[in-house]
Amino acid sequence: MSSEMLIPRIDCRQSDASVLFRQLRQKLSPRGDVVSESGRQRTLELFGEALSPREVVKRICEDVRREGLSAVLEYTRKLDRVQLTADSMRVSGDELRSAVGQADPELLQTVRRIRENIVEFQRAVLPADVRVERGLGGGRVILRQRHLPMRRVGICVPGGAAAYPSTVLMTAVPALTAGVREIAVVVPPTAWGGYNADLLAVCHEIGVTEVYRIGGAQAVAALAYGVEGIVRVDKIVGPGNLFVALAKQHVFGDVDIDSIAGPSEVIVLADETARADFVAADLISQAEHSPGSGVLITWHEPLLDAVESALKEQLGELDRGGLAAQSLRDYGALILARDAAEAARLTDELAPEHLHISMDDPELMLSQIQNAGAIFLGHHTPVALGDYIAGPSHVLPTGGTARFANGLASADFLKRSSIIQYDRRSLEAEADGVRLMAAKEGLTAHSASVDIRLR
Repeated sequence: MSSEMLIPRIDCRQSDASVLFRQLRQKLSPRGDVVSESGRQRTLELFGEALSPREVVKRICEDVRREGLSAVLEYTRKLDRVQLTADSMRVSGDELRSAVGQADPELLQTVRRIRENIVEFQRAVLPADVRVERGLGGGRVILRQRHLPMRRVGICVPGGAAAYPSTVLMTAVPALTAGVREIAVVVPPTAWGGYNADLLAVCHEIGVTEVYRIGGAQAVAALAYGVEGIVRVDKIVGPGNLFVALAKQHVFGDVDIDSIAGPSEVIVLADETARADFVAADLISQAEHSPGSGVLITWHEPLLDAVESALKEQLGELDRGGLAAQSLRDYGALILARDAAEAARLTDELAPEHLHISMDDPELMLSQIQNAGAIFLGHHTPVALGDYIAGPSHVLPTGGTARFANGLASADFLKRSSIIQYDRRSLEAEADGVRLMAAKEGLTAHSASVDIRLR
């Protein structure tokens, strides 16, 4: 990879391709132990010692678990440089209503339309309850599976560098569709977060009334353990920075979480029919998150030069072009595969958050891909549709975790229970099987629990 290039290249025909690809995959994988020099200095100032991000998160979470609200407010003062009280931490109902009154009517109309799209899709993917009956030994066995919504869910919404009302929609609406009644939103106390009128208006519009102006690891800990004024939740979802991701990992087990989210990423898998300007725009759209990754994989060599030219042209015209350019240098790549089969294999190895198959016949390539959080088909389906308006949630697995993890959906807010019912005759018919298995495992009390019912 040449550092002079706007975006690094990997040619799979070259001998060093496997090493370069492995380095790219490593950069995109979840880690959490790397910190900048400025971050190190800040850690020294706050904690008096050089702690890794994981150690910082552990310290914050344990302080919140032990000291409660006072620790949340103290870390908010130190880290966000905002002095909050128990009262000002929570956004009041009057503030939420005022935000709606100030909101652009076109925004509210768009939010309603997006909510309808999300509800339509999320309702369709909700699992159904199941009932199975079988006759056995003259008796009857009834097996059921039921789904009930979680009682209470916490949602993390970023707010450090930009406002993300779309994250409220893509997390809260699936939860509401599943039937969750209590939703607590935490968002940093910034102009982009807890003091952003658009974000607060969206919360009110979709029926979220519990919003707290706290962010970072201290917000995650407050949701997981509960503090004065914030009741603990059953699950925490939503994206955030490195410290939010590590905090979610730390509290997992006390609560459920959706995933350990890293920087946003896209792979564009393109053939000779793809337009270079479209591809460049897709790469930039994720890179502008800064950090964010944009990777092109193609077997059509002329597309590489055309896309790089389009990148140079478009980056110079965008407000966040400089940030996106840095992300593409650090986390992007233009990859030339030998053929379509190799392109599919490389894509599956990277297991991207977003995959855009920019081909005339994307279904043909789709059948060869297993690992991706969300897949966008055809030349006219940019990732932005999924980010904002289509219906599936934009909270997706990153850093290669799409090999085993899934995007957030309404079903993730349901508790699944199996229900088993035998009568005496069906118990008699299965008794010998239970006795045999219990004997093999040396668990005689299991047999006894059957025998006592059949004397």
